[in-house]
Amino acid sequence: MRHLFYFGLLVVTIGFFSCRQEPAEVKQEKPRIFPEYSEALDEIIRSKEGVIRGIDLNSPASVITKAETKAPTEVDHDYLYFEYEIDSVTSYSVAYNLKNDSLDEVDVEIDCNDVDLSARLFMDLKTYYEKKLPNPTEDKGFVVYNCFEGQRKPFVVSLTDNSTPTKGIINLVIYRDK
Repeated sequence: MRHLFYFGLLVVTIGFFSCRQEPAEVKQEKPRIFPEYSEALDEIIRSKEGVIRGIDLNSPASVITKAETKAPTEVDHDYLYFEYEIDSVTSYSVAYNLKNDSLDEVDVEIDCNDVDLSARLFMDLKTYYEKKLPNPTEDKGFVVYNCFEGQRKPFVVSLTDNSTPTKGIINLVIYRDK
């Protein structure tokens, strides 16, 4: 009888522990920065602050390295280069050119193996900068936005779609207006 009692206790204990549920891992979605545009813009532009990625021209290298999410792929005197992969289809690089530790130019190249997605990204970037810096000029595939207002020093945003029939290539260059 005693063995039967212990056996019953063992079955109840095993049943109790087997019914215990592990807490489900809740994956929190990052809040969208630009919900009206493609999710890739959240990664590429990153912030509504600054000209791009929360950074303004004339920023020192220390501000740039704090704003980026990883160490630069290349570092040289007055030059920082970062490479990122958004997904298996889209990647981009960001090159920061500085003069005397002051950001002078930002070059972004977006590469996409889906030409349709690349066209949507180009239109999203074009619309984003049109809202931020109105009255662009378009010429031979270049869209140029000039900023001459407010407290900022004048700067230019140049957006180009250099896509081929099989690959999307978008270039975004932001530089001080001389």
